[in-house]
Amino acid sequence: MGTPLKILLVSPEIQPFAKTGGLADMCASLAKSLHSLGHDVRLFMPKYKQVEGEKFSLQPLPIKLSIPVGEKNKTGEIFSGTLEDGTPVYFLGNDFYFNRNSLYGDEDEVFTDNAERFIFYSRAALEFCKALPFQPDVVHCNEWQCGLIPVYLKTLYSQDAFYKTTRTVFSIHNLGYQGNFKAETLALARLPEEVFTPGGAEYYGEFSFLKAALVYSDSLTTVSPSYSEEILTKEYGFGMEGVLKDRKKDLYGILNGVDYQEWSPEKDSLITKTYGPSNQDGKELCRSSLLRRFSSTFDNKQPILCMISRLSHQKGVDLVIEALPTLLESGLKFVVLGIGEHRYENELQKLSVRYPENCLCLFKFDERLAHEIVAGSDMILIPSRYEPCGLTQIYGMKYGTIPIGRAVGGLNDSIEEFDQTTEQGTGFKFDEFNLSEFLSAIKRALFVFKNREPWKRLTRNGMQKDFSWDRSALEYVRLYENLIRK
Repeated sequence: MGTPLKILLVSPEIQPFAKTGGLADMCASLAKSLHSLGHDVRLFMPKYKQVEGEKFSLQPLPIKLSIPVGEKNKTGEIFSGTLEDGTPVYFLGNDFYFNRNSLYGDEDEVFTDNAERFIFYSRAALEFCKALPFQPDVVHCNEWQCGLIPVYLKTLYSQDAFYKTTRTVFSIHNLGYQGNFKAETLALARLPEEVFTPGGAEYYGEFSFLKAALVYSDSLTTVSPSYSEEILTKEYGFGMEGVLKDRKKDLYGILNGVDYQEWSPEKDSLITKTYGPSNQDGKELCRSSLLRRFSSTFDNKQPILCMISRLSHQKGVDLVIEALPTLLESGLKFVVLGIGEHRYENELQKLSVRYPENCLCLFKFDERLAHEIVAGSDMILIPSRYEPCGLTQIYGMKYGTIPIGRAVGGLNDSIEEFDQTTEQGTGFKFDEFNLSEFLSAIKRALFVFKNREPWKRLTRNGMQKDFSWDRSALEYVRLYENLIRK
């Protein structure tokens, strides 16, 4: 390994402190892998209400930040903690901005002051480094909430000797979330007027945190190679495809890994019985345990399909709802874990009432239940309209739970269509977003499920795949080192 790097990894959510999706998992896992490679990596996130100091053994630091937001200065406190491997995590405290019941909004409504909250957070990240002090070689920003950090470094901090050699990487986890606000947000951020232009952060008359990051970052990444290509098109670019085409030479697709210390059936303390690819007896016990959650008579022969997801338009929940009557009437069982849009929760709840013995709806985020369901199910559904990376299909493979996903983004990169002749492959994919193709992929999976030996081979194929962070972390290190050399 070369010279250890100093890396500040900035994310609005990090597992296990606060999580709404795969972003939190990715940031924690990447940080731990970089730490294991010998790099000095620090994480920085808001101290939300659910980040309880006693629960996570946080310590207040003697650092008080005064951050300009609009015409006033806001005070930030700093708390320190660690990931389970000892990687340092720092938290920005301000009860007015972050002591709320949720991260970004209540119910289906976002907080009206999100622009102000994350202006405060972005600039505080830079002031925090100076106060610690920690002089990063690379600031790795994730999602629009961190989008102003590269802008600040190229404008207000451009003459600051502390950041003279610092480079920025911005990771796009989901282009559908952009952080677009009113034009007066520019003044709230105290940024120069030249930032608010069509070549800068202006986006159809609004101030866009995401576009700002796409323009001002030194390098851009996405969480899978396929997604890095898809977002250059009108279909998947969400209006940013022109900007991304201009930055194509600085855009890299690096497939997310998973943390096998947390997600492995051979060592998982959250499931009924551990198991591995060579001996899957434990999986049958996990299936039996999951089946007991249904109100039906115990039947271990019917396949169990699951979906563990945010219940949103992107995730194709409407396609699952459309397919379920056909599937449930055939006798198979379905369990869903997640929360999201009320319209989807209502439709799924109606199906669970209509098919009480076969349909189980668990509208919550629950880490233990997620492990139990992945271990106890036979197949996992991921029919996304678009999917930057996705993690549940990778978890599924490791647990012998076969993914059925649409051939987009990270799903296409990680799932190999099973060939019954060669018995090679790890799951089933479909191309077009429609009921016919989705049901066809499920039927192919059900056909193999009925044949015990091919199904065993299929599950072993997935369980033996290696999607650990070791490979992905090295790709990020190479990217960081190239930036520093430039």
